[in-house]
Amino acid sequence: METTTGPIKRHPAIVQFSREHHFGLLLTWKIRQGLNKNIDPKRIADYVLFFFDEDLKTHFAEEERSLFSKMENADALKLQALQEHVEINGLMDAIRVNKTSPELLMIFADALNKHIRFEERVLFNHLQSLLSLAELAALEQEHPVKTKDTDAGWDDHFWVT
Repeated sequence: METTTGPIKRHPAIVQFSREHHFGLLLTWKIRQGLNKNIDPKRIADYVLFFFDEDLKTHFAEEERSLFSKMENADALKLQALQEHVEINGLMDAIRVNKTSPELLMIFADALNKHIRFEERVLFNHLQSLLSLAELAALEQEHPVKTKDTDAGWDDHFWVT
């Protein structure tokens, strides 16, 4: 018997976090596109820093405040997610210092991609199984849908040139 897997059923309270992950994955694609097109790494790094400061930094903080705080401190999945946030923040600090390293940009893209996939495939399912319907309803009110287009503030679309 063949089994198929469809989209992961996400509670509406967590859907907005998943939507934000889409833009994080798009960031990793843009980095790879730029590197494959031999775009000056500084142009790519400038965009990565812009995106991090305008979007990703807040996303991480909201995850930690709204989601991870609902898990036990010793929860292995919570600890992994927090460690990956630390790793990605460290990579951002490195990119701020060295904007010319294509290798550093690729390491960042790989780390962010891996982290988002972990949260989507493992952590969010774990959270949905831990939280009560009342907790999920409260979370839904706490983290409303956003309509901000981060790229509206950025003119250098190196990934399409």
